[in-house]
Amino acid sequence: MCMSDDNKPIGWWLKEVDRRLEASFERLLADDGLTRRQWQALNAAAGPRTIAAELSPFLSGDPAELAAVTTPLVERGWLAGDTLTAEGERALQALTTKVQAHRRSVTNGITNDEYLAAVGVLRRMAANLA
Repeated sequence: MCMSDDNKPIGWWLKEVDRRLEASFERLLADDGLTRRQWQALNAAAGPRTIAAELSPFLSGDPAELAAVTTPLVERGWLAGDTLTAEGERALQALTTKVQAHRRSVTNGITNDEYLAAVGVLRRMAANLA
């Protein structure tokens, strides 16, 4: 298997991209007083699955950890349980515009085919490790 010219394997690059994505989303959302997990919780509340189900890959499963993510959103009036309030829907809409612009900047210079190929390779590697 080939490695890059700087001799770093795919695992190193996966962790580096993940670290940079986390940091960039935290910076992006900081002006709104949100964490990336809170953004994910709002986004999940707009979908068919529960917030707990959507965040399960990122949290330990401790209910207190989930509450630490969602309680500030409830206190802001954006969530009622797992449901977005009208104010939460407006906030999500504005945040979605911001996040989509950020995602475009992250994939700048990458074609749609390249992106789909990269995701496909990672999906197959994950399946191989299952």
